[in-house]
Amino acid sequence: MCLINFHFQDHPIYRLIVAANRDEFYERPTAPAHFWEDKPYLLAGKDLSQGGTWLGITKKGRFAALTNYRNPSEQKKNVRSRGEIVTNFLDSDLTAAEFLKSLQRKQAEYAGFNVIVGTSDELFYYSNIENEVKEISPGTYGLCNHFIDTPWPKVVKGKADLRGLVEQKRVIQSSELFDILQHAEPFPDEQLPDTGVGKQLERILSSLFIKSEGYGTRSSTALLIDNENNITFVERTYRDGEFVEDRTFSFSIQ
Repeated sequence: MCLINFHFQDHPIYRLIVAANRDEFYERPTAPAHFWEDKPYLLAGKDLSQGGTWLGITKKGRFAALTNYRNPSEQKKNVRSRGEIVTNFLDSDLTAAEFLKSLQRKQAEYAGFNVIVGTSDELFYYSNIENEVKEISPGTYGLCNHFIDTPWPKVVKGKADLRGLVEQKRVIQSSELFDILQHAEPFPDEQLPDTGVGKQLERILSSLFIKSEGYGTRSSTALLIDNENNITFVERTYRDGEFVEDRTFSFSIQ
């Protein structure tokens, strides 16, 4: 997952609104969003290479989403799969704060990551680079492959577009969240960060929706949790940057 825009509380109908893109190599085997056979309470896509996931929710309303921290000079070997972090939280009975304190004790076992965990009542953010657990207050946020709300152009635009939507609309459609995620134009070079991958790759990675040879946006997720504990989860999948299907799940928190 490479871009997570989300609005937490501060809305007359919804306690949590998420619009997220997962960017990955096209050849990496992936299962679309589904309730897992061995964990029928857990809804998420699955990375078939390592068995974890990048974003998911449970029937009890536990939510987690993860991005990698971009650092091409990182040389960690024999690290644990970051996708297990999301799965482990969704499969846990620990509170979000307890889970992240436990994760802190083994943060060096993973390559750089950011994770958001919690429920529509409370959310927490943690990066093993900063190594600090932070409670999220109501508002609009963006997370890419640096720290939360780092003002990369795609983060700034995604946040602004989502904020505009929640201020203008009382009832929000998943299609409107997908519209935010579709911006495929690279940003001007002078606005791009320097993360050590070179200007050409920075340019490719700068758009909210990425389409390039061999790598790009594989799926988008729209998530809405309202004040009546109703969940709408829609995953839109792509193949080589082209639309494949929408998978929609609607249920109430148990």
